[in-house]
Amino acid sequence: MISETRRKISKFVLQIACQLIWFAGLVLGLCGVYLLLNFKRNGLFFLDVYITLPAVVALACAVALFASGVFGCWVSVRDSSTCLQALFAYLLIIVFCLEATAAALAFVNIGKIGAELAPLQNIFQNYSGSNQDPASRAVDSIQEQMQCCGVWDYTDWETTSWFKRTGKFSVPQSCCNSTFHACNGSVSQPFMLYPQGCRERLEDGISFILHLIIYYVVAATLVQIVGLVSVAQLMKQQPRRESAVQTHKRTVVTDKQIWDL
Repeated sequence: MISETRRKISKFVLQIACQLIWFAGLVLGLCGVYLLLNFKRNGLFFLDVYITLPAVVALACAVALFASGVFGCWVSVRDSSTCLQALFAYLLIIVFCLEATAAALAFVNIGKIGAELAPLQNIFQNYSGSNQDPASRAVDSIQEQMQCCGVWDYTDWETTSWFKRTGKFSVPQSCCNSTFHACNGSVSQPFMLYPQGCRERLEDGISFILHLIIYYVVAATLVQIVGLVSVAQLMKQQPRRESAVQTHKRTVVTDKQIWDL
C-alpha cells in the first residue's frame, strides 16, 4: 500500500515537471524566433550571422523539450515499462546537452553584441534618404519600429553627409516621436525626437533575450532534475511491482488448479 502511494506521488510529480518542461520549451522557442526575426529585419546592422547561433540551438531545445515533455506525460499516466522510463531519462540527458550549448552560446554572444553592431555607424553615415537604397530604408525602418534616433542619439545625424547636404538642419522624419504630429525633424525642437539611440535599443533587446535564454535553461535544468528523480523512483519501484503482479498471477493459477482438483 505504501509502495503504491509513493508510485502515485512520483507519477504526479513527474506529470507536473513535464508540464513545466513544456512551458520552458515554449519560452525558449519564442526567444529563438525573436532573435531570428530580429536578425532578418535588421541583418544589415550586424557584422555576421553568428549572432543567430543561440537562436537556432534554442529552437532545437524547444522542440526537444516539447517532445520529452509529451513523452514524459505519457509515461506518467500509464504503467509503462522500465525501458520506456529509461528512454525518457535518456531524452532528458540529450536535452540537457542542447540546453548547455544554447546557454554557452548565449553567454558568449552577450559579450560580442557591441562588436556585432560595428556596421551600424557606417550605415547611418551613408544614409541617403532614398527609398531605392536598402540601407536607407533599413535606417528609417529601425528608427520607426524601435522608436530611436541616430546611433547614440539625434546629434549623430549632425555629422552625416546627408545632414550637411540637405542644409535643413533636420533629421529624418523617422526620428519624430509619433506623439508629436507637428514634428518635422528639426533639431531646434529635440523634445519632439526620440531621445534614445538605435544602438542602445538593439543591444538592450538582444541582451535581454540572450539573458532570458540562460535563465530559462537554468530553470528547465532544475525541472529536469526533478523529472529525473521522479522517473528514477518509478524505475526503482517497477521491479517490485512486476514481482508482485507475477506473484499474484501464480497464486491465482495455483488456486485454480486446486479448485479443478
